[in-house]
Amino acid sequence: MADGPAPAPAARAAGFPIGLTAATAIALAILLALGAWQLQRMAWKQQLLAHVAALQNAPARPLEPVLDALADGRDVDFTRVRVSCPGIAGAPFLELYGLKDGQAGSRLISACTVASRKYRTVLVDRGFVVDTISARPPVDAADTAPVEVVGVLRVPDRATFMTPPNQLQANRWFSRDAEAMARALGAPAPAPVYLFAESATNPAFAGLQPAPLPAQIPNRHLEYALTWFGLAAALAGVYAAVLLRRRKN
Repeated sequence: MADGPAPAPAARAAGFPIGLTAATAIALAILLALGAWQLQRMAWKQQLLAHVAALQNAPARPLEPVLDALADGRDVDFTRVRVSCPGIAGAPFLELYGLKDGQAGSRLISACTVASRKYRTVLVDRGFVVDTISARPPVDAADTAPVEVVGVLRVPDRATFMTPPNQLQANRWFSRDAEAMARALGAPAPAPVYLFAESATNPAFAGLQPAPLPAQIPNRHLEYALTWFGLAAALAGVYAAVLLRRRKN
């Protein structure tokens, strides 16, 4: 008597996981693209750091020609300049909230008259006063003595949705709005950059600390790139392990 058909194999190789492979390929491409983007950002940051380092030792240039270059569309961010500001020691100022060395305080912003082709004033970040000091430099309209200011031009950062609104009536500012600040100071035709003073604008007031160009700008893009590449490698390893397990089953 016939024994009947032979039994089917106890285990069969699983079919190729097309869906899993497609999802893995897409995720892997995204992770590798993010890693490559961080390497590009690292190269840009290295160029910026080299530019900043060069400016720290560069002689200060006259401000007016630099502002003319700005009017022509040139990038003047981080340019070190010098300018004579009449009466800035006793000039009116606005108070911009800031932090320095972990301490809260205010940066004092005043207007300096300039004679460039397009701009008539530039806003000067005269320095930082910690909140523990309640005194402020005296405002004296009769003081017209020129003070040479040496500092660095900076393009202001834009306010974000987390930035508190400026309180014009209370003279409490949280973002660098050049046009609004210039209007509050009665300064005509302001340049769209700020001059961060490295030198003292009022040596008699010791509480006002000039805010020079930062010595260090963080550059962690290589760390971020390695993180993305590491995640890509881990994903590839998990995918390979899944395929191996399916073959064994």
